[in-house]
Amino acid sequence: MKLFDSHCHLYFPQYDADRDAVLARMQEKEMGAVVIGTDFATSTAALALAKQHDFLWASVGLHPTSTEDFDMSKFLHLAQQPKVVAVGECGLDYFRSAKSEEQKERFKKHIELALTLKKTLVIHCREAHDDMLAALSAYSHELAHIPVVMHFFTGSGELAQKYLSLGSYLSFSGPITFTDMYDDSIRICPLDNMLIETDAPFAAPTPYRGKRNEPAYVEYVAQKVAQIKGISVDAVMEYTVANAKKVFKLQQS
Repeated sequence: MKLFDSHCHLYFPQYDADRDAVLARMQEKEMGAVVIGTDFATSTAALALAKQHDFLWASVGLHPTSTEDFDMSKFLHLAQQPKVVAVGECGLDYFRSAKSEEQKERFKKHIELALTLKKTLVIHCREAHDDMLAALSAYSHELAHIPVVMHFFTGSGELAQKYLSLGSYLSFSGPITFTDMYDDSIRICPLDNMLIETDAPFAAPTPYRGKRNEPAYVEYVAQKVAQIKGISVDAVMEYTVANAKKVFKLQQS
């Protein structure tokens, strides 16, 4: 693999008309991706898609803004499938949902599921970083044995350092291409702790801002990281592919 998108949602209806073409563009770039579930139905769809293509893998979980109950037994069965390489996206979101103990408890269940299966934890966190850091710190000993990925990281350099100090990986996405707000975080984040993503179909990078995103566009995220760090695009691609293989324990059939 030459390129890797650590977080996308290829099962969404935005791809129903041309999903095969989107996948073909990925193959042209010799890239892979993790297709991320946001509830039980989409997690099932992510796994089904991953089973059809040897360059795709799946993550299963319940988005923090979902109103669905987290049925541990159902998700455990799904997450045990070999093509499932992570638990999530899960976490805390106080931007679109009210802060609640229920949200925190559901996140803890995801942590415990990831620990049970020894699979990577993919985290969504929006306007809830104090509680997120507290939750991760409470499990710091256990989480030292599985990778933790902060998806769509858009925090300050100071916040980046707090997550890095806990051993987390930071995954950067399209917005870094059209704002310099996250440049410090990118400079601070070691290449060994970095992933890149699209969150497709959302948050397309420049030059596709405002349009539907797709995994192939992750190359523009790599280009921006290279520019900020003053290194080659090839180096960013090599590091992030190697990190993805390590974080998600990838095996291609």
